[in-house]
Amino acid sequence: MNIKYINCKNINIDTNIDNTNSNSNTETNRTTELMNINSEHTLNKVPYIKFKCFEGIDFINYGFSTRLGGTSKGIFSSMNLSFARGDDKNCVSKNFELIADAIGTTPQNMVYAMQTHTTNVLKVGKNECGMGVVRDRDFSDIDGLITNEPGVCLVTSYADCVPLYFIDTKKKCIGLSHAGWRGTVGKIGIETVKMMTQAYDSNPQDIIAFIGPSICIDCYEVSQDVADEFSNAYSKKQMSHILISKSNKKFQLNLHQANKYNLLDAGLKLENIFLTDICTCCNPDLLYSHRASKGQRGGLCGFLEIKE
Repeated sequence: MNIKYINCKNINIDTNIDNTNSNSNTETNRTTELMNINSEHTLNKVPYIKFKCFEGIDFINYGFSTRLGGTSKGIFSSMNLSFARGDDKNCVSKNFELIADAIGTTPQNMVYAMQTHTTNVLKVGKNECGMGVVRDRDFSDIDGLITNEPGVCLVTSYADCVPLYFIDTKKKCIGLSHAGWRGTVGKIGIETVKMMTQAYDSNPQDIIAFIGPSICIDCYEVSQDVADEFSNAYSKKQMSHILISKSNKKFQLNLHQANKYNLLDAGLKLENIFLTDICTCCNPDLLYSHRASKGQRGGLCGFLEIKE
């Protein structure tokens, strides 16, 4: 499969803060790794994406799904992980079994966020395991999850929005949050770090974060109302690296850069913040993209768990 990677100039715009961890179109500088992508997708060899910055962190299971290796048909083909798009629920359940086995967890361990583009972050544990996947949730309007309990797999869903992964290697706690443009401008990344600090006494400087596969600046055109929301939330200097104005009164929005600013403002070290090199919209054969498919699509998921 021919994967289109994000050009480094579109991620690392602000040379004052982005000269570390810069991406380039060479294999040695990839920030992501495609697992099982060349397999026949049999014997549970389900393709998924890993992040090179998490190599060596031995107490976690994690991954980011693709649209490959599942059982769903048609517009949902084939690893659809959303129960809310109209797909056969039996297919979605089977897909969760397949991706769980590939990553090293189980559907019964999963806690699946109920996302509504908020900045709400929920502390979860064993009592919530299975919710949203094998049993009903007892929560709603949650776009971020944190835990320090082993065997609790955090799950959030995507189809262009930004996954934010957080790992505190000292306190051994984790967070996973969904940041669309509303969550980004509302700074859910900062809220997630605050929750980890309050709940687990995390030091933000000990947190490693990955800004995961999502829509890139070249693909993400927005209108004046969205641009105004960002202008009200970021400094003029920051906006010069987040938004590009076009002649048609439209703008290209860099959610990756905005989230990176948020994580820096949350107190994370620059060298602990890593960026995706894969755009969902640029790779519709590999990943679901709401924009590329005009809404005719399934859902991807991010997964993060402390091993038992």
